[in-house]
Amino acid sequence: MGAVREPSFRKRTGYHAGLLGGFAAMAAAFLIMGNIATRDSIAERQKEDLLATLNQVIPHELYDEGLLDNTLPFEAGKGETLTVYRAVRNESVTAVAYQVTGNGYAGDIDILMGVDAKGALLGVRVVAHAETPGLGDKIEPEKDDWVFDFNGKSLGDPTEDQWAVKKDGGIFDQFSGATITPRAVVSAVRDGLMFFRKHKGELLARAPVVATPTEVKQGS
Repeated sequence: MGAVREPSFRKRTGYHAGLLGGFAAMAAAFLIMGNIATRDSIAERQKEDLLATLNQVIPHELYDEGLLDNTLPFEAGKGETLTVYRAVRNESVTAVAYQVTGNGYAGDIDILMGVDAKGALLGVRVVAHAETPGLGDKIEPEKDDWVFDFNGKSLGDPTEDQWAVKKDGGIFDQFSGATITPRAVVSAVRDGLMFFRKHKGELLARAPVVATPTEVKQGS
């Protein structure tokens, strides 16, 4: 009995290209199906993570309505919209939380800050950064308690010129070998407080209002 001959079409380039394309299409279909199947659960996890972080910068006793149910879209300039999360208790806005961005050693440092109605900081949390592990990552509360030094601070306490690291004449500690990182965070939080002072009336208004353009992101 002789050997079975391979069909000639299998030697054609078009056959192999079609076969490869079919596998690629199947893989893409599985990825799409997986994305659809997990989209809702991923969104729910992200929502839970956001709420957990918000609760770190706004105490529970300051609100009796859902933080995620009281958001204020705010024009932040350059076509960007800043989402302001508002703590509402007895139908009054008692605090707000929003994100600011500092220019760190290795890129942007995203910071969520909570501010009470009088302009004092309730809490500050770094939510994303790419700073050097072991040096710049001390801005994370899991690594160091440095970020808790912001609690209770405002533009009047300390004075505005003291809103800097000690190396620059301010009151905030810098990190050994990583001054740029804490300097960026301090500057961004200070700018965030200035944003609050400028737009306090709009941020604390119960009904949504149309805000004037402003720039929150640290410029330098």
